[in-house]
Amino acid sequence: MQNYKIGLVPGPVSVPEFIRKAWLEDYGSADIEDEFFNLYAANQSLTQKLLHTKNKIVITSGEAMSILWGALKSTLKPNDKLLAVASGLFGEGFAWMGEKLGFNSKLSAFDYDDIPDPEKVIDEIKSFKPKVITAVHCETPSGTINPHLKIIGRAAHEVGALFVVDFVSSAGGVELNVDDYEIDIGLLGSQKVLSLTSSLSISSISDRAWDVIKNTDYNGYDAYNYWYEVPEKKYTPYTHDWPAMKALNLSLENILNNGLENNLKRHSEAAKLCRSLGREIGLKLFPKDEKFSSPTVTAFYIPENWTWENFNNALRIRGLAVGGNYGKLAGKVFRIGHMGSQANNELVKNGMEIIKEVLNK
Repeated sequence: MQNYKIGLVPGPVSVPEFIRKAWLEDYGSADIEDEFFNLYAANQSLTQKLLHTKNKIVITSGEAMSILWGALKSTLKPNDKLLAVASGLFGEGFAWMGEKLGFNSKLSAFDYDDIPDPEKVIDEIKSFKPKVITAVHCETPSGTINPHLKIIGRAAHEVGALFVVDFVSSAGGVELNVDDYEIDIGLLGSQKVLSLTSSLSISSISDRAWDVIKNTDYNGYDAYNYWYEVPEKKYTPYTHDWPAMKALNLSLENILNNGLENNLKRHSEAAKLCRSLGREIGLKLFPKDEKFSSPTVTAFYIPENWTWENFNNALRIRGLAVGGNYGKLAGKVFRIGHMGSQANNELVKNGMEIIKEVLNK
């Protein structure tokens, strides 16, 4: 389906009309116009408010996977130690990326339907003494949220490690405080809670992290090195995406003008409604405890006597699009994305009603 009548995929989410208008304007060159760099600076300030941080914000072109790779390559050299805290696909992905890049990677692994045990993580941090520790706030494929970032962040700093956190599909929809959690590099994507296309990647970077980045001196396309003095020097390493930057500005202003707390409440309510209606129609929640579930995405087991292919086809015939899964959860778990523009009670009700119709038939 090119367009979803009822779209509840866990990203990219539906882009609201007021944000889509950003692509209708004919912009100048982002390389040479003061207006672009003023817009960049404004988005830095707005993002700091969204993330509760004083750290420098870097906004790059491209989908969020680019900064997951870039964060590792910008902070680690061959054989440096990386500890990846994981209870899902993306957490494990950090360890896999580290291995492919020649780092000394270790996985602190927990079950996909669970969350990391902070005491076990702290023991591994103390024994392994990594240079970088990674964690995922919202494991989108598992529908889980990690509430222990603050504990892990403190432990990371106690051994002198950098704390890198993927909050691609949580920031803005889940309570998050970058400075309080001692996050050195935070990673955010534009296509989730921010309700943009998958055009931009956003990073918050602490002074500690910048020192390491400068020492590592990685200089690839996805490097942070050249972004330290953007927009001050009115120069970017490549031609930026001005329409997407305008769209980001519209999204951030909308969230903050309406009140971040109200945005968090909207996500929480949509999540509770989704799970309540799911239970009523006989769906089984994937995480073993509902308190592990994220306010931005819900994971259910695929109903008995259905394959994912048949279930998905039946939903799509009725105009509903939800998310399948990957890796260990492929064919076993599906996901409903109630994030950003899709954190909407009426949309969730309509989607769950279609699932009910399909199961009843």
